[in-house]
Amino acid sequence: MDILNSRIIVRPSDYARTMEFYRDGLGLAIAREYPGGTVFFAGQSLVEVAAHGGSGQPGTFHGALWLQVRDLADAAAELVRKGIAIERAAQLEPWGLREMWVRDPDGVPIVLVEVPAEHPIRRDPRWSPE
Repeated sequence: MDILNSRIIVRPSDYARTMEFYRDGLGLAIAREYPGGTVFFAGQSLVEVAAHGGSGQPGTFHGALWLQVRDLADAAAELVRKGIAIERAAQLEPWGLREMWVRDPDGVPIVLVEVPAEHPIRRDPRWSPE
């Protein structure tokens, strides 16, 4: 099986409110729009907000969106200015990442992540100073 592309699709109970959250609240740039939906850039991934297929009721999403940011303190300040509640303040996790949690209007969990400079994700295994 060849996987050529991927994205996360959310089917909100209120399309306009969810669009405002992802576009204006999180500041995601629009990759493309189509009749009945919008696809946003989210780093190396895409998040699609579909205006079709939602039940009109907030649903249960058994996952989370993982969005890496450059600076969690800056991200937190920006979200607070925009009136977005921070569910869990930034903290260093046992696996070495700094994480902060928010939710979209339908309750979809969003993990905002800062990768510390010394974390293995930032190390290039192909390079050695020796």
